[in-house]
Amino acid sequence: MSSEDKTVSVLFVCMGNICRSPTAEGVFRHHVLRAGLEDTIRVDSAGTHAFHVGNPPDSRASVAADRRGYSLENIQARRIAPIDFEVFDFILAMDNDNLTDLRNLSENEHHKKINLFLTFSKCTDRVEVPDPYYGSEAGFERVLDLVEDASTQLLEQIQMDL
Repeated sequence: MSSEDKTVSVLFVCMGNICRSPTAEGVFRHHVLRAGLEDTIRVDSAGTHAFHVGNPPDSRASVAADRRGYSLENIQARRIAPIDFEVFDFILAMDNDNLTDLRNLSENEHHKKINLFLTFSKCTDRVEVPDPYYGSEAGFERVLDLVEDASTQLLEQIQMDL
């Protein structure tokens, strides 16, 4: 397969798929589009729980993303499905609880593609993207800070591998 034929798929995962993972999806999709790689890199998000299936992202996440030029439109919460472990190349958890849930939900053969998203960050020693759901607007801004950096680094890594 030539590098032009290669496709890569990335799935961002948090608990309910209304704050962190849709933010990561929107930010990363923006970077993919800017790089002209939308035909090469598939981006999606999901939750480990079904609390918010069918709902749009939290309005606070959408407002914060909009302020920075990212769109979370057309994203609807969904729960991770067994097929996701088969079809995605990168399954990136926002925190250790979701990482554990993903590993418990999947076969051992898929564990190598399941990682913490912030392993791609160069600007923080944090390993988890904090859940802003019960906090203030500042929490959503902090999520964006972390997601922007990790997205940039992830895209660079994928581009090197293409």
